[in-house]
Amino acid sequence: MTDTLAVGVMSGTSLDGVSTALVRLSDTPLGAELVRFRQEAYSAAERGQIVDAIARGGARDLALLHVALGERFAGAVLQLLAEGRVPPRQVAFVACHGQTVWHEPGRATLQLGDPAVLAERVGVRVVSDFRARDVAAGGQGAPLVPLADVMLFGDPERGRLLLNLGGMANVTWVAQRGVTAGAIAFDTGPGVAVVDAVTRRLDPDLPFDRDGERARRGRPIPRALDALLGDPYFAAPPPKSTGRERFGLDFADRLIELVRHAGGSDNDAIATATALTAESVARAIERFTPAGAEDELVISGGGARNPALVELLAARVQPRPITPFDQLFFDGEAKEALAFAFLGYLTLRGEAGNLPGATGARGPRVLGHVTPA
Repeated sequence: MTDTLAVGVMSGTSLDGVSTALVRLSDTPLGAELVRFRQEAYSAAERGQIVDAIARGGARDLALLHVALGERFAGAVLQLLAEGRVPPRQVAFVACHGQTVWHEPGRATLQLGDPAVLAERVGVRVVSDFRARDVAAGGQGAPLVPLADVMLFGDPERGRLLLNLGGMANVTWVAQRGVTAGAIAFDTGPGVAVVDAVTRRLDPDLPFDRDGERARRGRPIPRALDALLGDPYFAAPPPKSTGRERFGLDFADRLIELVRHAGGSDNDAIATATALTAESVARAIERFTPAGAEDELVISGGGARNPALVELLAARVQPRPITPFDQLFFDGEAKEALAFAFLGYLTLRGEAGNLPGATGARGPRVLGHVTPA
């Protein structure tokens, strides 16, 4: 057995910050073990710069943000290694997802964070730009974590649903750990991106609805919720993926307008956004997966820390059991950073990292670009 140390870097559509995971990878059997994990929150200014780039960034703004994020990611990696007392020379590679600024499923996807800056500052190989090859092969470019779900986190004996409640929500159904046949994965729609956007619109001092406190003080407005659930994305069958281009600020503004038109309060708007995530996830599981009522739902991501959202979801999917990812494996916030370290490992081994049944690509593809040390 050969062990390899690597760092996975993840910055998701929730725009909450940068996650770095030091991971020990093995080839016989193929596996990944979390050694150390660290999170750094984006400042309000950083988040605003990214949001502006997504909404109206020109070529110069995107180029400067690309470099700035490369520096940000490099600093996060070096801090993780310093805290773990691991010299960079002991790390075989860094796998960096980058910050998504545009994702148009099946057509184009763009993640920023210059890998050349990372390679220069850290002094190791960098694997980046994971999604582009799948898109070039006719796929959605997302979700990509499902292969890690299948190989690392499925139940050894029975079916299991793995739900990541990030900015967008994605679910994977795995028939059995290590078995790719029959696996289904797709984005269900918004995770916490709309909840966060509505919260920030209504109270700019709040980065998100901490512990679901504002949602608990409100109530979902059925008329508004029904109108939002009429978005054609929810009824479209997999393979499918989405992002802030569809469920971003404009969608949040529409939600607020619908709630206010129905006489609802600001807290009602946040409660409606929270209910939208729970309901869209539950409907997607019912419509598009073969999961039985006995197959547990394992949840991770920032939304799994929102008790109001988790309670709504649990009530909606009962009697199916819901289990926090943390109880079975490790801190669920580290899951995606570890998953991309795993995908980077596959890239360097010359092995495919996509799951065509999830993305719709014409076949398995080796993902990413490699920037030498």
